[in-house]
Amino acid sequence: MHVTRQRVKKSRIGFFEKRTTHRIRVVAAGTAALAIASGGVSYASTKMFGTDQVGQTTKKGLVVSSDQYLDPIGERLVINNGKIMSSSVSPDGTHVAAAVTDGGMALAILDLKNWKVQQLVGNNKAADLKISGNDVGQEGPTYSPDGSQLWLGQTDGYTRFTVDPDGTLANPTSIKIPVDGPKHALVAQAVFSADGKTVYSAVNGQNRVVAIDAATGAIQQSWTVGNAPRGLALVGGRLYVSNEGGRPAKPGETTINSYNTQVPANPATGATTTGTVSVIDLANPAAAATSIDVGLHPTALYAKNGALFVTNTATNSVSVIDTAKNKVVQTIATQPWPEASVGYEPDAVTLTDDGHLLVTLGRANAVAVYRFRKPLEPVSYVGLLPTDYFPAEITTVGDDVLVSNTRGIDARRPTTAAGHATHDTTSSLQRFTLPSDKVIRSETRKVFEQNGWGNNDVKVAKGHSAHAVAVPQRLGDPSTIKHVFMLVKENRTYDQVYGDIPEGNGDPTLAQYGENVTPNQHALAKQFGLYDNTYDIGTNSAEGHNWLMQADNPEYTESSAGEYARSYDTEDDALGHQRTGFLWTGAQAAGKTVRDFGEFQQFLTKPSGATWQNLYCDTKNMATTGQDTAYPLDSTSPIPSLNNVSVHGFPKFDTSVPDIYRYEIWKRDFEQNGPANLNMFWLSSDHTGGPPSGPAQVADNDLAVGRIIDEITHSKYWKDSAIFVVEDDSQAGTDHVDGHRAPIQIISPWSQHGTVDSHYYSQITMIRTIEQILGIHPMNQKDSAATPMSAAFTNKPDFTPFTALPNRTSLTLGLSTPPSCGLDTPAAQNPKAAAVPSAKVPAAEQPVAAKWQAWKAKQPFTGPNAKADSANPEQMNHFSWYEAHGWTKPYPGETKIYAPDQVPGAYIPSSDND
Repeated sequence: MHVTRQRVKKSRIGFFEKRTTHRIRVVAAGTAALAIASGGVSYASTKMFGTDQVGQTTKKGLVVSSDQYLDPIGERLVINNGKIMSSSVSPDGTHVAAAVTDGGMALAILDLKNWKVQQLVGNNKAADLKISGNDVGQEGPTYSPDGSQLWLGQTDGYTRFTVDPDGTLANPTSIKIPVDGPKHALVAQAVFSADGKTVYSAVNGQNRVVAIDAATGAIQQSWTVGNAPRGLALVGGRLYVSNEGGRPAKPGETTINSYNTQVPANPATGATTTGTVSVIDLANPAAAATSIDVGLHPTALYAKNGALFVTNTATNSVSVIDTAKNKVVQTIATQPWPEASVGYEPDAVTLTDDGHLLVTLGRANAVAVYRFRKPLEPVSYVGLLPTDYFPAEITTVGDDVLVSNTRGIDARRPTTAAGHATHDTTSSLQRFTLPSDKVIRSETRKVFEQNGWGNNDVKVAKGHSAHAVAVPQRLGDPSTIKHVFMLVKENRTYDQVYGDIPEGNGDPTLAQYGENVTPNQHALAKQFGLYDNTYDIGTNSAEGHNWLMQADNPEYTESSAGEYARSYDTEDDALGHQRTGFLWTGAQAAGKTVRDFGEFQQFLTKPSGATWQNLYCDTKNMATTGQDTAYPLDSTSPIPSLNNVSVHGFPKFDTSVPDIYRYEIWKRDFEQNGPANLNMFWLSSDHTGGPPSGPAQVADNDLAVGRIIDEITHSKYWKDSAIFVVEDDSQAGTDHVDGHRAPIQIISPWSQHGTVDSHYYSQITMIRTIEQILGIHPMNQKDSAATPMSAAFTNKPDFTPFTALPNRTSLTLGLSTPPSCGLDTPAAQNPKAAAVPSAKVPAAEQPVAAKWQAWKAKQPFTGPNAKADSANPEQMNHFSWYEAHGWTKPYPGETKIYAPDQVPGAYIPSSDND
């Protein structure tokens, strides 16, 4: 065993000294590197990142929020106008057209000669060329063969542009494809015929391919293909189509929904089970398309030298189809690290003239390099080249290789001095000349280091150790912790909640919901420790819940962010589920029990009269009398393996349901049935946007969390429990370190108490910690490579329970209609209660406050069909800030209070904009 030194500091001042005199601060080289000869090494504690922070540039590269470093080969052009969803090079090789999102634009034209952004196209005043909408599809845009036209895929068809001699666009014209019942077109890839007269379009939302007259926009022909057609390749007289959802279902097969189509799927994981490529014979257009079986989630197609290459993102492979025989002749594994078979997500491919096959591995931030001669001759693996964050497209221009990276350098767009938010998204274009094999091998080692591959040799223990510890060294060894509770909350940054704690790395000027709003979270930090260097990976809820439940945001969801029209939250979409399952299916496979309280639920039904006010009064009655609810709610999941372990009376996301109501429902189940080994919760009031004010809803969430933890810690199960409190994402505010930095709490007799822990942690490392405790095998390469949060635990337990504190902020603050049981008046019972803000908005701000109330009334935050993240993110953040500060403080970094349409960034569409 080799143990490196750790540096220990005393706590600065204040409440942390009551339980410990040390503050954990670890040098970047790491702490305990543990090696066990029998059974393999399971983790090396904090070895990879130490106390590095997101946004820092280190010897290993730029630190990003996804447990990775970035140090790409070649040169990069950072695009500060959002994420690149897809791109293509002009026929003359002078420009790249990039479809972008999350930055108020739809399209960026990049000048390769001058290496700059030349033109921005979108629906906002800052655009060089304005179009009707910023929605963009998964694939495209597409240049005509002569370079005179560019077609951009959008929700219900295309926007066609003419291309000027200097490469800029003009004359946008809408080409519509009709809606088919509930199914929009949601077009994906488009390709031109060789003569440029016809455009073939993969109509993703309608499971068909159409031929469109390039001049008139008229649909000339339609072919039925597989589920969710995405990529196209024209080879001679045949059109090849990748069907991400595979073939149509057969009678009697298990299926799960994907955009109003039942697709073949696994009943436990909810993931698709087929992948196909359709073949259309253009010489015989009346004939039905034929089908070739490939791997799961086929996406990109690339044809050259008699071969058609198909990237299978879910099975981490490339199928090689011999186009002379129309059959798969070899399958190339894209699994660089032997410890995990999935999670690399190959999503683009090209073949150089000298026979190098290049495959982008989106989730590994790398390009895999192979040598390829002909379809029937097996490829040889050369190595890996590092890219920026999530490479999604690759091509060659002369001797240059061009890579479009969806997330660029992470959410580091230049902004005000106030800090960063998760929607400060970037992307990048990367250019390099393919190096020698020797250099590629050297760069391969760098890619391994940047991903943490090799730090963690994940193996199931052979013969269990007799000695139980909190976080076992080997997967499958016994833990002192038998019950794990994961409480998922909504959308807050570290500074928003903990910026007012002087012992941590916080900015008090950004503390939006400080101790007067969140007394329990502050007390929990005092008793159980403060974590001030922990990151949520996702930009929004669609991504965040996937990272928590799958330790990944699968490529399907990543690539859908330009529209989110096919699905946003992917609970009810088989295409959003990885084939290796979820955290709960892994627990079940390990022989553990699971109980779900709202997390990853899709549907909610409510009885008549179940308003926030009535549910609030019902909660008070339940707490006082012990009676059951008078307004039973029903929350369900379309994934059978989750639905079967769910407590259906515990409601999913809906900001018109108080979290203290959720607490009462859980408490009855807990006292009657006890906990499972894995217990998952969704407590969503801190999303805000419901009937009470933002501070009231965050206070409601804080009180519910405090009461849940009080109940657990005073129960007989406390001695072998661990509670993880985490946000799904941190999108709803700014943070002075990085927008992905978020509050987290680890509450257990076996956790460190009273410390400030500044190790780099993330949602992935938290999930890996839960897996290590419960013996759950990691789901993919991300959690396989992650380091468990071992420094947050001790093997000397402290069984002191937690006693919930009363709320200081009124839970009924801001209600337009008071509840029948009366307003909440914490000041009457609690001398520390926050002063109730004046109901009267300052006179100077009354007109702008009225405009914000009208804006709020239009947002679908409440009811059975409530949608998380349905508001424009910049507007939502400004509104919640103004509301929390009584309309007296401008948003951080600004000098005045803006009306909704004046907010900088108000043109950015909402995440869930369907």
